[in-house]
Amino acid sequence: MAWFLLILGGLFEVGFTTSLRFVDGFRNLPWTAAFLVSVTASMMLLERAAREIPMGTAYAVWGGIGAIGTVVVGMAFFDEPSTTIRLLLILVIVASIAGLKLTA
Repeated sequence: MAWFLLILGGLFEVGFTTSLRFVDGFRNLPWTAAFLVSVTASMMLLERAAREIPMGTAYAVWGGIGAIGTVVVGMAFFDEPSTTIRLLLILVIVASIAGLKLTA
C-alpha cells in the first residue's frame, strides 16, 4: 500500500508543477487552488508512504515520478523538445528509481 501511496503522491507532484505554470503570481485563483490541493496531497502521500519506505528511497522515487511526469507533460502539451538525449536521460532516471527500489 505504501508504494501505491508514493506513486499517487508523485502523480500529484506532476499536478502541482503543471498548475504552477498557470498560477500567474497566484492571481489566477482556479489554478492556484489546483496547485494548493495538489501540493498538499502530494506532501501528505509522501509523508504517509515514508512511514514504511526508507525516506531516501521514498523521496527519490517521489521526485523521480514528479520529474519524469513533468517532462512528459511538457513534451506532450507545451511543445517542449523530445530529443533522443532527453528520452535517454528519462530512462536513466527510471533505471535509478528501479535500482533504489530493488535495494531498499
